[in-house]
Amino acid sequence: MTIHQAIASPGCGCDRRDMLHPLISIDEALTLIAADATPVGRTEATSLDSAFGRILTQPVRSRSMAPSFDNAAMDGYAIGTSALTGLGPWALRVVARMPAGQDSATVIEGTSAARIFTGAPIPKGADSVVMQEDVVRDGDVIHLSRRPVAGLNIRVAGSDMAKGATVLDKGRRLGPREIAACAAAGAGILRVRRRLRVALLVTGDEVRRAGGAREAAQIWDVNTPMLEASLARAGIEIVASAHGADNLSGLVHQLGEMAAQADLVITTGGISVGEEDHVKPAVMALDGETLFSGVAIKPGKPVTLGRIGKAHWLGLPGNPVSAFVTFQVFGTALIRSLTGEATGAPTRRHVVTATEIRRKPGRCELRPATLAGFDPHGREIAHFEDATHSARVGLLPLADGLMFLPADADNLSAGALVEFQPFCQS
Repeated sequence: MTIHQAIASPGCGCDRRDMLHPLISIDEALTLIAADATPVGRTEATSLDSAFGRILTQPVRSRSMAPSFDNAAMDGYAIGTSALTGLGPWALRVVARMPAGQDSATVIEGTSAARIFTGAPIPKGADSVVMQEDVVRDGDVIHLSRRPVAGLNIRVAGSDMAKGATVLDKGRRLGPREIAACAAAGAGILRVRRRLRVALLVTGDEVRRAGGAREAAQIWDVNTPMLEASLARAGIEIVASAHGADNLSGLVHQLGEMAAQADLVITTGGISVGEEDHVKPAVMALDGETLFSGVAIKPGKPVTLGRIGKAHWLGLPGNPVSAFVTFQVFGTALIRSLTGEATGAPTRRHVVTATEIRRKPGRCELRPATLAGFDPHGREIAHFEDATHSARVGLLPLADGLMFLPADADNLSAGALVEFQPFCQS
């Protein structure tokens, strides 16, 4: 396998403005999104059991030490090591039984011991917990053959969290790990950003609901269920989802109504320059504005960002793979900015190509790829189709993410380093 140096050009190389002057690069588009999309303002309190998927607007700090007292890390016997004189073995009398959740006035003195269970407070005078498998018990006496060290199998108070310590910063999306940390910190009520209101409009007179009746020239609607699934997260409320009219007046009415109730309007289709592409004219008729229109990528070149009134507008292409790819790259970035999420951004990394790639240069190509093992140098290997087809959805479930093929590259040999972005998981 041929080893190539890392790509030296910034990003994916789609910023070659000398090649495609009217189009902006992926990174330029992402910069515009970050600059324009500020988080929705209102916040609200939520209980910990309803916090999954929400975005913190205030840091979470520990209300007490965690653990709040010294306790046993496993079932065994609490002893004082200073009483173990000589070379051993040693015999100690069991004077108490200490289950978790119960305080006790037990004091370990001399050659005494307490039967203790995981999570129970360490009794006064004890400085070690000997696991039950390391002792031989005979009635109320245990026998030790090896000297334990002080601190053995004891969880020290404050060893996990100090009182007042910041456990999570604002902007954190609350998943299972974050919720576990909040619970350990004693944070039962959290301050989070209100849900982002999103409206979805899928255009095309030819599309019909999947599984329903359709005529010979009609197709099943892929974009609506695909994007609804992509938006199905706790921090988002889909306030409207509709099939758009393929005429200017109808779209003006639908987009106006959606923009009035949403923070973000997402459309698919109708953003090119054909006679049947009415979405951009409808936005303009509503006194909307466009921040960018067209990115130097394949597929998804027509992707557009703008505003309709106070609502942000993201215009995705109509072909399903193009819509999926552009939502993965731009839609998720826009949602993170609008929700104030400081985490969860997919990180591009380098992988190596499994086979040679020959392609037409000019735009950065985002090609679905599957990760399959590692090369002799420990780098991930990406497998892919010979070309990207904007309407072929069948292979998407097999892909793990997107390869970024540089705009100026027409031939990449097997083993070439390319950027890879994993698909976002809601």
